Amino acid sequence: MCLILFSYRSHPVYPIIIAANRDEFYARPTSPASFWKDAPDLLAGRDLKDGGTWLGITRSGRVAAITNYRDPGTFKPDAPSRGGLVSSFLLGDESPEEYLLKVNHNIERYNGFNLILGAGGKFFSFASTTGAFCELKPGMHGLSNHLLDTPWPKVERGKRLLAIETSDYRDPCSDRIFDIMADGWRPEDRDLPKTGVTLEWERKLSSIFIGSDDYGTRSSTIILMNFKGEVSFIERTFSPGAAGYETKRYELRIPPGAYNPQS
Repeated sequence: MCLILFSYRSHPVYPIIIAANRDEFYARPTSPASFWKDAPDLLAGRDLKDGGTWLGITRSGRVAAITNYRDPGTFKPDAPSRGGLVSSFLLGDESPEEYLLKVNHNIERYNGFNLILGAGGKFFSFASTTGAFCELKPGMHGLSNHLLDTPWPKVERGKRLLAIETSDYRDPCSDRIFDIMADGWRPEDRDLPKTGVTLEWERKLSSIFIGSDDYGTRSSTIILMNFKGEVSFIERTFSPGAAGYETKRYELRIPPGAYNPQS
């Protein structure tokens, strides 16, 4: 993922609202979200190059997502795929805290990343650059290719727009949330972050929805989970050079006892 917007225990009906964009090179082979044949309780897209994922949920209510930490000066070309960190958590039974302690022991193997992990209604964030993790506080959060809630323009814009959409008792409208994730606004050059890439790339990467000749937003995903454990998982996938998109929607129910968003 390159942008995750997360309304956590802020809405009166939906304590978990996630909207995320996955940005990737178009040449990287990918399958859209589905229940995996080799793990039928896991709903996620799949990286067909290395086998992991960037965002997923299980029938037992485990949720995980990852963003890369942008720092080309420390990039390791032989590092393992970070998507395996997401799928390993989703397919396991460790608590987020136990899993993140284990990840931290092997952190030097990977390029920089941020993880968001949830189980039992509690969510934690982890930054590989600091080795620290913490339980998320209720509120609106945003994560791009730096630390959680770093005030990059697109992060702040996305949080503000999602807060407006989820500010009352109505059910969040997935079409309007997808409109947020399709936003192409770019900030002025003076407001761009400086992450070690060229100014041209900072500009390309500065919008919520990204499009370029060989890299861009491949999919947008919305997860809506209410206090009953009813989940809507909606994904839009985009093909480079093609008009429109393909939408898939899944509904699932987290069993009683596996989900306690008020704990």
